[in-house]
Amino acid sequence: MKYEAIIGMEVHAQILTASKMFCGCSADYASAPPNTHVCPVCLGMPGVLPVINQAAVEATILTGLALNCTIPEFSKFDRKNYPYPDLPKGYQISQYDLPLCINGWLEIDLGGTKKRIGIRRVHLEEDTGKLIHEEDGSLIDFNRAGVPLMEIVSEADMRSAEEAWLYLTKLRTILRYLGVSTGNMEEGAMRCEANVSVRPLGSKEFGTKVEVKNLNSFRAVRQAIAYEIERQTKLLQEGKRVHQVTMGWDEHRHRTVFQRSKEFAEDYRYFPEPDLPPLELSREFVQEIRSRLPELPDAKRERFIAQYGIKGDDAALLVEERATADYFERAVAAAQKQITPQTIANWIVGEIFRLLRENTTEISSIKVSPEQLIELLKLIQEGTINATVGKEVLDEMFATGKSAQAIVKEKGLTQISDEEQLRQFVQEALAKNPKPLQQYLAGKEAVLGFFIGQVMRATRGQANVHVVRKLLQEELDKYKNKE
Repeated sequence: MKYEAIIGMEVHAQILTASKMFCGCSADYASAPPNTHVCPVCLGMPGVLPVINQAAVEATILTGLALNCTIPEFSKFDRKNYPYPDLPKGYQISQYDLPLCINGWLEIDLGGTKKRIGIRRVHLEEDTGKLIHEEDGSLIDFNRAGVPLMEIVSEADMRSAEEAWLYLTKLRTILRYLGVSTGNMEEGAMRCEANVSVRPLGSKEFGTKVEVKNLNSFRAVRQAIAYEIERQTKLLQEGKRVHQVTMGWDEHRHRTVFQRSKEFAEDYRYFPEPDLPPLELSREFVQEIRSRLPELPDAKRERFIAQYGIKGDDAALLVEERATADYFERAVAAAQKQITPQTIANWIVGEIFRLLRENTTEISSIKVSPEQLIELLKLIQEGTINATVGKEVLDEMFATGKSAQAIVKEKGLTQISDEEQLRQFVQEALAKNPKPLQQYLAGKEAVLGFFIGQVMRATRGQANVHVVRKLLQEELDKYKNKE
């Protein structure tokens, strides 16, 4: 019997605000000593009252609008009760039956086919503290407790680990475009849980759902879901039952492991938060937030293709990060139509991306401005340097921030186009390689590329390849005429 997976995702994203969700403590706690960004409110001391962070509410609504959600006119906060040690109040202020955003969708691309993943809700809550486990006990840092947190809950519309990965990466891209969250999973700014079940192919009923936690990287999401699908499928094939439990992902053993029995909504004893008023959201308020929506990745990709005539795959890469898309458009503007947009795109997704990977940095931090990149490309187009030297110059620009013109002048990298000078290198290459020469004369014309490489190496990549090819052809014709 064949089986199919049913997958839904619950994603928590920390919201970028100056202060915490219900108090005035700074939300920028990343480099702070433990328990220094705390106050009586976020520590849940007796007699204190929370105050709603309006910026966090607006960021959540903005996210909901970007995800095509409906924004109800009425929303409220609830108490979610559970006695975890990293929860200072003994409960979490969250939202239950009346969230800020409902009934949206996000579209993913499955090799050219579009698929919509439903968004059930986007609600707002406060984050928990952080447990630090040591050999002789556990420590608690409450700096994170009370930081604004969005929970984005999808419908169970995904059918594979690949689809879940695509959904999650697309969601992070949107959050970054909006500027509401960094989406950095490795730093804990974005965490996700996958609800995975398996059912016989063609069945209408869902199987028993298992929640998978501890997914702190995109690779872990893909691996954990794939493993859990395989685990559940094997159980069913052996005639065994899948139990509704919470599993954790063991990064070292690359497998899911049992954590606890699954909790249900009634276990949390939700009730309306008595210390906070309900939120009544006017249509004018929501419309004002809608007006802040930037051009989102899908729309930007289509515009790049239509406006600049670049390849679809390149456009998709350029719009993955808003900073990269902005870099590309600044470069196009600086080129003033002297360099084609496709050439600029090729250099960004090729050489710039290579340097970003090698140096584990982001495009917003590099020393090569879009205007400097265009200066380099103009030198190549004008024939001052060739593309091979251009890549070396870009490496130096990336490391030092110097202009292309300065580097070319300083290192004497101007392209050699003088025929008499290059003819000597061509003649030497032919004289030093009699065997490849005989192969060419015997009809193996592909050997021409070998000789071009020899001349380029001898001139440290500075030879004009078009002139070299012409001179090689002339010299080789002389050898042919001798025969």
